[in-house]
Amino acid sequence: MIYLDHAATSWPKPPPVLAAITDFLVHSGGSPGRSAHRLSLKAARSLYAARETLANFLNAPDPLRVLFTANATEALNLAIYGLLRPGDRVVTTAMEHNAVMRPLRDLERQGVQLVVVPCGPDGSLDPEDMRRAARPGTRLLVANHASNVTGTLLPIAELGALAREIQTLLLVDAAQTAGALPLDMQALGIDLLAFTGHKALLGPPGTGGLVLGPRLDPAELQPRIRGGTGSRSEREEQPDDLPDKFESGTPNGPGIAGLLAGVQTVQQLGLENIRAHEIRLTEQLIQGLQAIPGVRLYGPQDPRKRTATVSFTVDKRRVSEVAWRLDEEFGVLCRVGLHCAPAAHRTLGTFPEGTIRFAAGFTTTADQIAAALQAVQEIAR
Repeated sequence: MIYLDHAATSWPKPPPVLAAITDFLVHSGGSPGRSAHRLSLKAARSLYAARETLANFLNAPDPLRVLFTANATEALNLAIYGLLRPGDRVVTTAMEHNAVMRPLRDLERQGVQLVVVPCGPDGSLDPEDMRRAARPGTRLLVANHASNVTGTLLPIAELGALAREIQTLLLVDAAQTAGALPLDMQALGIDLLAFTGHKALLGPPGTGGLVLGPRLDPAELQPRIRGGTGSRSEREEQPDDLPDKFESGTPNGPGIAGLLAGVQTVQQLGLENIRAHEIRLTEQLIQGLQAIPGVRLYGPQDPRKRTATVSFTVDKRRVSEVAWRLDEEFGVLCRVGLHCAPAAHRTLGTFPEGTIRFAAGFTTTADQIAAALQAVQEIAR
């Protein structure tokens, strides 16, 4: 089996991740922040260690500004609904995932002014187009760091500088890049960063978070869920303390322990090594697919301008047929269709059928890529 669906969920999980989940359930099974007994305290220490590690990993200003959620979608919803009110203006790009577009379209119906900036046919964004759209008075800029369809990297540093220039906030969807590329929130000018644990951070599903930059006043952000936090229990109002204000209910302790082990594994491997390996695989994929008659590629030709995610179609073949045959006949597992990103496919010209997506990861080998390319060649022929 050749697994090329890392943009959806990385697999297999590193052994330390599995061990950390088991260890938490066996030795740290208490509810963090809910009691003072040893199991509760051990669970709380595990969660704080994860916050601290992620804050260092992303160069966030404070571990308490790392807010845990179930995934990047929940984190994006927390940021978007927590900040925007009727009458506000928000600017985003034409390459966004539905985790961004669906909340924004919902708020548009409620009176939020939504501006979608067009992108190039390869998914790239011209910062000047964003500048023209993001005039002073804009409440929020929203952009993915990399497309989940083409892997195209957007100019986040330029968007961060623009946000500061016009005195607005920048929300970045880093679901595809956290753990795959170096991410320095403060250097890039990111005010809110949404990440997921189960992709390049190598953690389990059900983990993710929203990280608040130093420019954001937490009082501006309203929680999506209110309830028990283990703190300020004498009050029936939601506490204002971080991270409790945004983390009601018992947290996913085993999952967060696994996420911590995943981040530590990424640190041990080295982001530079991961990035270099994935660039080599992406270059191999691009060159190999380009050489197959009838195959059309989408996204930048330069592997350094994208993640290890490559979308393509095959002439006279439905994408669903190609993906089914890749799995059944050749053992190549990939994703097909619209990838929860219809806006991106409209930009690429692949709506409504979508594309076939190969997404490599650090555990993918050059031999596996070669075998996948041979399978595509057989199907195309």
